[in-house]
Amino acid sequence: MIAVIFEVTPLPGQEERYFESAALLRAHLDKMDGFMSVERFQSLSRPGCYLSLSFWRDEDAVRAWRNHHQHRAEQVEGREAVFADYRIRVAEVRRDYTLAQRQQAPGDSNTVLQALLPIGSHPPA
Repeated sequence: MIAVIFEVTPLPGQEERYFESAALLRAHLDKMDGFMSVERFQSLSRPGCYLSLSFWRDEDAVRAWRNHHQHRAEQVEGREAVFADYRIRVAEVRRDYTLAQRQQAPGDSNTVLQALLPIGSHPPA
């Protein structure tokens, strides 16, 4: 699984255009093979900075999105007229686990969890 972290600061007066672009692209994202999810966050420490966190099946899916015709067109407009700055980070997810699904959790984490549980109980399956 691949995580793409896109941080963007729109130019003054361009936030609405940025959100319009994101909404337009969202419709295409849902149709992309290998797309898993996306969330957007607003920075608490940097006013006007937003973060988009998307998850992809693999690098091929990320490459297909990067080269999607509408995405490329929005990238050009963003660089020319919408973005004051941006940063992209691409990372491979090494572990993915939840409170209930612990298969990929580190062994020491599971050991501590077991020690904290009341005697005779088990973590969620």
